[in-house]
Amino acid sequence: MRVLLNLHKQHGRSGIAVIALMAILISALIGFLISKWGVTVGVMLLISTIAPLAIFFIIKNPKFGVLTYLIAAYLVMFVISIGVNFPLGTVMDGILLLLLIGFLIDQKINPDWTILKYPISIVIIVWILYNMIQIINPNAESKLAWLYTIRSVAAVMLSYFIFSYQIKSIAFIRTIIKIWLFLSFIGALYAIKQEYFGFSDFEQRNIDSSPLFTTLLFIDGHWRKWSIFSDPVAFSYNMIVSSILCISLMFAPFKLSTKILLGMLTVLFLYVMLFSGTRAAYVLLPAAMALLCIMKLNIKVFFIGSIATVFFLILIFIPTSNYTLFRFQSAFRPSDDASYSVRANNQKRIQPYIKSHPIGGGLGSTGTWGAKFSPNSYLAQFPPDSGYMRVAVELGWVGLLLICALFMMGMINGINNYFRIKNKELKAYCLGMTLIVFALTIGNFPQEAIVQFPLNVYFYLFLAIINVVYRLDTQEQSHAKNLES
Repeated sequence: MRVLLNLHKQHGRSGIAVIALMAILISALIGFLISKWGVTVGVMLLISTIAPLAIFFIIKNPKFGVLTYLIAAYLVMFVISIGVNFPLGTVMDGILLLLLIGFLIDQKINPDWTILKYPISIVIIVWILYNMIQIINPNAESKLAWLYTIRSVAAVMLSYFIFSYQIKSIAFIRTIIKIWLFLSFIGALYAIKQEYFGFSDFEQRNIDSSPLFTTLLFIDGHWRKWSIFSDPVAFSYNMIVSSILCISLMFAPFKLSTKILLGMLTVLFLYVMLFSGTRAAYVLLPAAMALLCIMKLNIKVFFIGSIATVFFLILIFIPTSNYTLFRFQSAFRPSDDASYSVRANNQKRIQPYIKSHPIGGGLGSTGTWGAKFSPNSYLAQFPPDSGYMRVAVELGWVGLLLICALFMMGMINGINNYFRIKNKELKAYCLGMTLIVFALTIGNFPQEAIVQFPLNVYFYLFLAIINVVYRLDTQEQSHAKNLES
């Protein structure tokens, strides 16, 4: 590995040529193995080839590690859907562990534990500890369910501290957002491919593998789309948060051409989001825009918001035979939605259990893990649907209070920091993250908003950036005062 890293320094262009030749040979070998033995073998060779270098760079270069983690979180479900028989979830855990090691090494060299003093940090620490002690929950039917679930509901939260510490410049925030929007753009294009050109062979195989997929994805004679994500809900929520980000960035001091591009991306993301058929997502943008109007306290914004409101009302009430528009309209008429009634009845049925079990029935007691590890238990047959309901059932009303405190603290911090920040660009970033957290706070009620890649990782990026931009602005203002004096 050191030889590769020093080739360029020692041999100049010839070193680059050697690296390029090696890359070509490895690529050819991987291509041959894929054609001969399938995707899995090729991917395993690719991982084994780049793993040593990746491990080194993730630990040594925090920015590289953070970007690798964010990109991997966005693409991991698509790679899994292709049919790669490799524990990619464990790979994600490994990347997080390497980032944590790098974080601890950096803290040893340049200690800065002030990130633990943020209100959001305190709530996250309490949440992690509460989830850890769930291993001794007397109501839990299975310890294995706890082991499988703790990774996605508590361990991933450690990324918040990594983001909070390693994001140290406005330039790095710009890089993160550019990559995020580029990945969202790729996801949007792939959704268009699914909508107008059909599913790929591996996607059709996944659909045919289980009748449940057809039940969930084929509604009223139309296939719901999920792009490169795990399911239509994850797809739609990601498109919504990306569109909210684009709208927020229009308030930054960017060039007109950049704002036009952001506007075009917003339209694209919202358009393809409709392909998902996820009614819960349709409500999130109007809710976020309502908070935007309140936070901006601007006549111009209020005027534009009023026009948008009229447009939305027309869309909601106009007669239509179009499937996509009809499903959009039904999101604002929950009384006419049969699935909403089923969810409401399920929630009412489980309320006595929640009241009598303050610490819940244990992590992983519902849903997939409940059915797998404790199939005969009462909770294994309960469909949580809502993110809040899952927490209330598995972690009790104590856990529900904690997760609500996390969402609330994110919004309070975001709103407070927004009005404190002077730098207009940082202010726009803070606005975007706050609106996204608010949207996901609402979106976690009808669906599970932050349990699936990539939002289970990006949500903690949003929370971290809310604090990071305020810290950067404070440093900038302090530096300006020192120059004046």
